[in-house]
Amino acid sequence: MQSDHPFDFFFQWHLTEKCNLHCLHCYQEQGLFEELTFSEIKETLGEMSLMLEDWSKTYGLTFQTSINVTGGEPFLRPDLFLILEEMIQQGYDLYLLSNGTLLDRDKARRLSRLPVRGVQISLEGLEKTHEALRGKGSFAKALKGIGYLVEAGIPVTINTTLSEINREQFLEMIPLAQAWGAQRLGFSRLIPAGQGALLSSHLLKSDQVRKLYQEIHSLSPQGLELVSGDPLYRQLESGPAQEDLGSIPHGGCAAGVSGLTLMADGTVTPCRRLPVPLGNVRRDSLRELWSGSPVLERLRDRNRYQGKCGRCRRWAVCRGCRAMAYAFSRDRGRTHLVGEDPQCFLEP
Repeated sequence: MQSDHPFDFFFQWHLTEKCNLHCLHCYQEQGLFEELTFSEIKETLGEMSLMLEDWSKTYGLTFQTSINVTGGEPFLRPDLFLILEEMIQQGYDLYLLSNGTLLDRDKARRLSRLPVRGVQISLEGLEKTHEALRGKGSFAKALKGIGYLVEAGIPVTINTTLSEINREQFLEMIPLAQAWGAQRLGFSRLIPAGQGALLSSHLLKSDQVRKLYQEIHSLSPQGLELVSGDPLYRQLESGPAQEDLGSIPHGGCAAGVSGLTLMADGTVTPCRRLPVPLGNVRRDSLRELWSGSPVLERLRDRNRYQGKCGRCRRWAVCRGCRAMAYAFSRDRGRTHLVGEDPQCFLEP
């Protein structure tokens, strides 16, 4: 029987590891990669579509599928628009994540004709703070890029990565986002992975996360939606859990449940911020990785979770942030994929 409710499944696709900025908290590990060619990307898109089609027939599910295109900086890829056109032709909802500094009026207009569902631009605070993290001149260029997108009628999300460096400035981003015509202001927590490990001393404490998230949740700014993919923030919207919600994941952290990340060289990981390789599309079947990866199996198994996350009544709809749990443990000399989220402020 066909489900009445579409199942959201997304792919996070890093088209390149290259970036035109030297951001201090980029999530990717630094290194040299042989990027997938356009023909390899097209072949992988075909495999993805066939996999989802077979799942739909087998399980009676309707899929709402999307691709978040990012990097590095995706606008550094010369064949970007050719790739985007192929993704659109194969039926995917398309979103771009960019630092905004390479956008111009022509690129924005080309994006609007594809069409692209939205573009996320990173701003890490007001000018001084943003440029301390992303380089001199990057703030004005990013705002100009936002202006071009808004002018072209493309929905814009401004996103901030929260840490002790910028937490007190975040609420000041609201009038800025409103003034520049953004539809949404998003936020996520700093993960001490890749270059972000250099900022591990600036991670928010759990009580700081709680206080900031509760303050954000209490706001309803005119014409601006405040959004986050953080499973901890989403729990504020549902209220306290009165009973255990079970052992079948159906919300919360997407790693192993409702999404996959493809890196520039074809490496597949559970999440863009969780650098644990599952395989590579150049040699491995995506559907076999999804169904047979020991890493994904572990992420889906409640019995393997430890600490606060392992005994939490909200496990099925939260599970904390697996990338944070992994990076936090690795920062302390271990690699703990299913440990507790160290910034969690919820009662288990």
